[in-house]
Amino acid sequence: MTNTIRTLIKQESLPDSYADTVKKTILPLAQHLYSLKQARKEPIIIGIHGAQGTGKSTLTLFLRELLTNHYRIPTASFSLDDLYLTRAEREQRASEIHPLFITRGVPGTHDLALGQNVIDQLKAAHQDTETAIPAFDKSRDDRYPKAQWPVFTGGADIILLEGWCVGAAPAGSEEELMEPVNELERSEDLEGLWRRNVNSCLKGEYGRFFSQFDSLIMLRAPSMECVLAWRTLQEQKLRDRSWVAPKEGVFYEGTENELRIMSHEEIARFIMHYERITRASLQEMPARADCVINVGEDHSFGEPLIRQRQ
Repeated sequence: MTNTIRTLIKQESLPDSYADTVKKTILPLAQHLYSLKQARKEPIIIGIHGAQGTGKSTLTLFLRELLTNHYRIPTASFSLDDLYLTRAEREQRASEIHPLFITRGVPGTHDLALGQNVIDQLKAAHQDTETAIPAFDKSRDDRYPKAQWPVFTGGADIILLEGWCVGAAPAGSEEELMEPVNELERSEDLEGLWRRNVNSCLKGEYGRFFSQFDSLIMLRAPSMECVLAWRTLQEQKLRDRSWVAPKEGVFYEGTENELRIMSHEEIARFIMHYERITRASLQEMPARADCVINVGEDHSFGEPLIRQRQ
């Protein structure tokens, strides 16, 4: 197990001190998920919620590898982000419903039927069955061609689904919806059409999709301000990974414009699309999540606070 942890830390360019996080937070959580699976014959589905930059992708990776390789439980994972509608599909929604639907992220910009199909295939798969897992290229703001999707072989006893709005609840009242939370809502959704449509999605198909979770894990960010700072850092990492400034002897994939890398101002506007649901989830989800992990401003994880379902 130690070698697996070291390998993952190196692979993800994490500090050596992340081994302490694995010991304090991730291993107890993996043990909890192992116990959940042992108590049930059918595959289990685990939702992992966390605002942008909380570290949910890294947490999911470690859980998947530890459960698969050391608890001997076949575990598959994918992100709600990988279910984003294609850019062409979002352009159509922007034209037919509201211009803000061009921006990926909020409920109404995912292909949940695709996600359900993946879950159903993973649950029903046999030993040699291959299930293609959707993948979205954020640097180009479009889905990868299916030929480039990763493939999971066999059946999965645990399915991990992570995403920023995983498990989110709809707003409680029309009055709450109609009060803008930021300048984007105030100036670009004056009549509330976009946010009412987003909320309707949460009440309907998203609520039904999330209801199949056997457990909901929440990574709780300390504040919305931290989320903005972390998302800015994510974009910088995306820039570093996807694009290298042209110079002699260096290959580069495309211009920053072609790769849709966002400026600081664009990131701030982008986050406004997420703000309403993020703030609401930070307020109400800790009381109902099956496990809450507090995330510090320095990205440190607290011990998992696990609630046993009745």
